[in-house]
Amino acid sequence: MIQRGLKSSLIGIGFNFSLALLKCSTGFIGHSFALIADGIESLSDVISSSVVYLGLRLAIKPPDEDHPYGHGKAEPVAAIIVSLALILAAIFIGAESIARIQTPHPLPEAYTLWVLLAVVGIKISLSRYVSSVGKGIDSTAVRSDAWHHLSDAITSAFAFVGISIALWTRNAAADDWAALCASPIIMINAWRQLRAPFAELLDTAPAPRLEQEVRSIASTVSGVIGLEKCHVRKVGFRYYVDLHIVVEGTLTVRQGHNIAHDVEDAVLEQAPQISEVLVHVEPEEELLTPSLKR
Repeated sequence: MIQRGLKSSLIGIGFNFSLALLKCSTGFIGHSFALIADGIESLSDVISSSVVYLGLRLAIKPPDEDHPYGHGKAEPVAAIIVSLALILAAIFIGAESIARIQTPHPLPEAYTLWVLLAVVGIKISLSRYVSSVGKGIDSTAVRSDAWHHLSDAITSAFAFVGISIALWTRNAAADDWAALCASPIIMINAWRQLRAPFAELLDTAPAPRLEQEVRSIASTVSGVIGLEKCHVRKVGFRYYVDLHIVVEGTLTVRQGHNIAHDVEDAVLEQAPQISEVLVHVEPEEELLTPSLKR
């Protein structure tokens, strides 16, 4: 399944590089900075998709002696890099737009509009494809890459409007105002995209749905008479669970150990997205005498 994420990143790299060359060359020849800025944004997409690809390749590496929990954290790190690259691209576009608004320059050529129409269609389609892959493999990095494609479509749409106004009013600055308007939209949404990977790096609890699923599975195991703590954290594409179960206090250590193994097996079998379950056994008496807890 992870191969879909790698494939989507490679497709994104190929499309973005081709579109960046097309937009930059057309914008330069056709006197459109909005199109050049759009091309620069596509170049940042090439970098971001490359980072996502490398992050996914590293994240799927199996655990080793130095990384007993695997290399899954490389995936949210890649997502953060993608979002930061998008913020930097937005800042550059905004700064260059302001500089060009104050500098007289020729009107953009009409044929640049056809290039932008094609780009908007391609990038929206690519964003939807990558987004579906990201949701399918539960990857924050791939989802961030999908937004990067969508931001490119937004920049292109603004450029189309700006060039149209510039040609209609004969005011070349409209092209630059369009690029300036796209900049904060890209920046704000890139900032929003940072929340998910940061939360993953900080081991923030995922959606309650998964915890409820784990509790539901564990409660059906024979010998479990109660549940206490249930902590779930995401590492790359997998989830790790710390679960406290309550059993009768008269059971032997071996009996409690066997129940814990039954709980672990049941959770791993019925919730395939979970990679590891650490089960802590508590005797029923501890619930009645909380002062004796350590």
